[in-house]
Amino acid sequence: MRLTIATYNINSVRIRLAEIRRLTEAAQPDILCLQETKVENDLFPAEDIKAMGYKYIYVSGQKSYNGVALLSRHELSDIVHYDFLPGHKRHISASLKGVEIHNFYIPAGGDIPDREVNQKFDEKLRYYASMAEWSHEQRKKNKRMVMVGDFNVAPLEHDVWSHKQLLKIVSHTPIETEAMAKLKDTLDWVDTSRHFVPHTEKLYSWWSYRNQDWAKSNRGRRLDHIWVTPELAPGLVSSQILRDARSWDKASDHVPVVTVVEV
Repeated sequence: MRLTIATYNINSVRIRLAEIRRLTEAAQPDILCLQETKVENDLFPAEDIKAMGYKYIYVSGQKSYNGVALLSRHELSDIVHYDFLPGHKRHISASLKGVEIHNFYIPAGGDIPDREVNQKFDEKLRYYASMAEWSHEQRKKNKRMVMVGDFNVAPLEHDVWSHKQLLKIVSHTPIETEAMAKLKDTLDWVDTSRHFVPHTEKLYSWWSYRNQDWAKSNRGRRLDHIWVTPELAPGLVSSQILRDARSWDKASDHVPVVTVVEV
């Protein structure tokens, strides 16, 4: 079975239904994973989404903040929500044909990269530690897994517009990239974007709203990721970041990442 999986930090699902429609028309994902839906479950625009061809909708939302969703053309099973940060709706997972798909919205971490003075940064690092512990435990369980989402870390030198200037900026500090590396090592996760694009090539999925001309300045970061376990890596067909989505009307500051894999 060939699956097209997309991840998209939508930054409010009700505001950006048109952008979701453009994505579904352009990439035709079988499963679309959304982050920052910013809406309670009973107010999620399910009927609008179903009209786009996504009959099966699984959500974990909260008012004004966070929130994740799985939109699928196929019925999914084993719906799970991890509560690594109490009160925050940041994870939802489901299974299809024996493949677990985990959708995460990892905390951004605030502005100051010091966990002693910045609670949000501490929460982010604790969240990564909890994810690593969970992932390590999966060694004895299912080996066919996909993990996607807004991980809020740009791990590599060419995942940011200036490695030197961003070393002290939240999302690219050494302590964050080390936390992500520890998570990645737990199951030898494969980063699908970098599976197809060399580490020496610049690659971004996020551009700040503060940049008046984001395309000209191109001060981006690669915060959005799709990882697969090694057992699925031989089935990888393609991966792309839809950069042009940053110019869509009412665009999110993130753009979609799309991976195709034979499962």
